[in-house]
Amino acid sequence: MKLFLVFLLYGTALSVGLRRRGLRSIAGSADPMPEGRPTRVLIVGATGGTGRQLVEQALARGYVVTALARDPSALRVEHPRLTVVQGNVLDYPSVEAAVRDQDAVLSALGHKQFFRPTRTLSEGTRNVLRAMETHRVRRFVCETTLGIGDSAGRMGLYYTFFVIPVILPFYFWDKTRQERLIAASGLNWVVVRPGALTNGAKRGRYRHGRTVGSLLWTVRISRADVADFMLNQMSDNTYLRAASGVCW
Repeated sequence: MKLFLVFLLYGTALSVGLRRRGLRSIAGSADPMPEGRPTRVLIVGATGGTGRQLVEQALARGYVVTALARDPSALRVEHPRLTVVQGNVLDYPSVEAAVRDQDAVLSALGHKQFFRPTRTLSEGTRNVLRAMETHRVRRFVCETTLGIGDSAGRMGLYYTFFVIPVILPFYFWDKTRQERLIAASGLNWVVVRPGALTNGAKRGRYRHGRTVGSLLWTVRISRADVADFMLNQMSDNTYLRAASGVCW
């Protein structure tokens, strides 16, 4: 019983910390910086599950796509409007080269280094933001996660008291740093917070907003639908300089 109580207190304390450290924002709280309709987009984290969906769906929508990947051969997508460039988000020169001449950037950056402190997400995002400001690329849409900032606890009890505190505490903590860096930028940014990700088909129907999710049950959404929502934010200012949850 004592061990259970200690674990419960730890999960609660971590959730409170993730709420305080993450982003809290109000949609429509800022006017957009002037920008044209994007045609050329850079996708960061293109070889991951959401990233690959972003590449395929962006091409289907007619965008000219550049994909940044440490291993370009891992993407396995070919298209006349797709350019795959080798680079690492932690290497600023390669990030800057990829950002140059783009109209917008979408980030589905992730990693699998779950069990040790890491700043891959935040430092990689810092490099992307710096390159965007250097080359005056205005629109930035970034995938983070439900469960941080004003969405803390909205992944459901299983995530709040087991998955996040046991498996993903360092990962989620770095995501709070990532969000705060984005919020401090002067870009036209949108933070997208999905629920637990699946490899299901795109439904094209999902809930989104600041209050989606559940304090009790695990909420889910396919990577395909997350990509669909992220691409919609390229020309939609509903969540300008704000974070929106998204789930089924």
